[in-house]
Amino acid sequence: MKTRFPNMTRTLDEWLAYQEHVNVRSIELGLDRVREVWQRMGAPAPARRVITVGGTNGKGSTVAMLEGMLAAAGQRVGCYTSPHLLHYRERIRIEGVDASDEALIGSFERIEAARGEIPLTYFEFGTLAALDLFSRAGLDVAVLEVGLGGRLDAVNLVDADVAIITTVDLDHMDWLGPDRDSIGVEKAGIARAGHPAIVGENEPPAGLLGALQRIGAQVERAGIDFTAERLAHGWRWQHRDGTRLNLPAPALEAPVQYANAAAAVAAIHALRGIDAPLATCDLGAMAAAGIRTARVAGRLQSLGGDPALIVDVGHNPQAARALAQWLDAHPGGRVHAVYGALSDKDVGGVISALGERIDHWHLAGLEHDTPRGLSAHVLAGQLALALPEARHDLHDNVGAALDAALRLARPGERVLAFGSCFVAAAVLAESAARKSA
Repeated sequence: MKTRFPNMTRTLDEWLAYQEHVNVRSIELGLDRVREVWQRMGAPAPARRVITVGGTNGKGSTVAMLEGMLAAAGQRVGCYTSPHLLHYRERIRIEGVDASDEALIGSFERIEAARGEIPLTYFEFGTLAALDLFSRAGLDVAVLEVGLGGRLDAVNLVDADVAIITTVDLDHMDWLGPDRDSIGVEKAGIARAGHPAIVGENEPPAGLLGALQRIGAQVERAGIDFTAERLAHGWRWQHRDGTRLNLPAPALEAPVQYANAAAAVAAIHALRGIDAPLATCDLGAMAAAGIRTARVAGRLQSLGGDPALIVDVGHNPQAARALAQWLDAHPGGRVHAVYGALSDKDVGGVISALGERIDHWHLAGLEHDTPRGLSAHVLAGQLALALPEARHDLHDNVGAALDAALRLARPGERVLAFGSCFVAAAVLAESAARKSA
């Protein structure tokens, strides 16, 4: 374990830099260390009720919809999500407001005092800070997004009143297992015996369902216990108990957002069954408000312009298939991709999922942004294997790739920047800088 920095300063940036040195491992799954620190802090309940959201993709969007639904019912809501795009404060929201530097610093000081010589990862510091700040805010509901997997993720310190597993697909395989069944077992770990577990996809892996059964969770499956039916205007959500809701289209763009919305509605429906204050609230009004108002940065986010600039955090094959589905549903001019990726991602699977929908690839190196970042040359090798005829250029960084794509694209065409949170963050920051110039 690294020794502590002497004369600890009190800026948020310095605290975050310090946390990167407390544990020699950037990822260390397991609850023993973080649970011990949490117990030393008094193991405070973060809220009256807790919804935990896990899954391969769709977690952040589902959290945003839940937040909107609960806020519409007058509930005091806290949300913990990761990673952030532009600032660490984005990770912790209380009643829709990002945590302040001062609040985070105070929480980190309490965590540091409690941990003694126990090494914590960067993510574990953040999770404990969220639980600490939520417990001090008098919340009705805390919505917690799993960082990696579920069973051994720090978020799983807290027993969920309702758990959601949005999707299960191949990602983080070095940590979670080689196939959907083994990954599903890990993600099922956020569920609790006797409590609702919402399964958000119609064809979940057997490993997930078997693990949920062994846990003793009350499983509610998309396509069986609740359904989402697209209509000419909006869509209909229906539960096996006879509840039927006609709802507006999600504000979030991708077609997969209907499945995320359906899972969020199912979670609120289940929570109303066990929480007296929520039981009297109008489920239809709650659901409509959350679906209509939810916004999440970097999820098929349009930044305007002509050619249009669109940014998405999609980084695995399942997310790439969702992007392909959106492009098919919105035909238009040529598509120029700004693409960067990390070393633990299935680059070939992402490229193959999009295929010839991309007319020109601008490959951006991320090796200067993170030790896990791939160079443009490595990306080019993967592109050559998946799409040998694909047109492409190589760039040292996201900014250079974005500039080149915008120069090459003509009016009526689109620039789609995706592949990593590092790509999305760089494009959002560059867009904001151009607008303020």
